[in-house]
Amino acid sequence: MESVLAASSANLSAPAIRAFDKISDAWQMDVAEQRAALGGVSRQTIYNWRGHPARARLSDDQLDRISCLLGIYKALHILFTRPGQADSWIRRPNSAVPFGGRPAADLLFGGRMLDLIRVRRYLDGARGAW
Repeated sequence: MESVLAASSANLSAPAIRAFDKISDAWQMDVAEQRAALGGVSRQTIYNWRGHPARARLSDDQLDRISCLLGIYKALHILFTRPGQADSWIRRPNSAVPFGGRPAADLLFGGRMLDLIRVRRYLDGARGAW
């Protein structure tokens, strides 16, 4: 079973890195924010993954984090009709309960997986039931 999981991680790592790069660009994330969003990986690791995504082997935690970010990105692009509006949402102050007047970026780039999940759940709720 472990080899199947390792193969899955290997198959998912490169596409996950490419997706993360696109989200990073759209949200104008700096390297410190990228590192925090991925759970505190080193700066060099970020550069290595970018330079050679096919060689990257992300952990389950890192894949889960990218999955949350993808869900957040998707939800924002469903909620907002203009891409610029969707992508800038994370930087704008928000009075909703999870944010307390702060931008979602404060939670997203604080390094805690639970905060990524909280933002995702909030947006999924705002989107409404499937």
